[in-house]
Amino acid sequence: MVEFGRVLLVIGLVIAFAGLALMVAARFFPWLGNLPGDFRIGGGQVRFYFPLATMILVSILATVLLNVLLRIFNR
Repeated sequence: MVEFGRVLLVIGLVIAFAGLALMVAARFFPWLGNLPGDFRIGGGQVRFYFPLATMILVSILATVLLNVLLRIFNR
């Protein structure tokens, strides 16, 4: 049961760090979320926003960062 508590704590910290990173990224990179591949559809009271290009960019950056970190710490 203690191990499950640790896992939940780590997941919570990761989510909190991701939220903080998004807040900082929005301040320093205002173009993030407004890339040419981000879809916005709206009409009346309904709006739909799908940041496809931003998700791809963040995924590539996260993959590169995780690969570098894993190579450093797996020595």
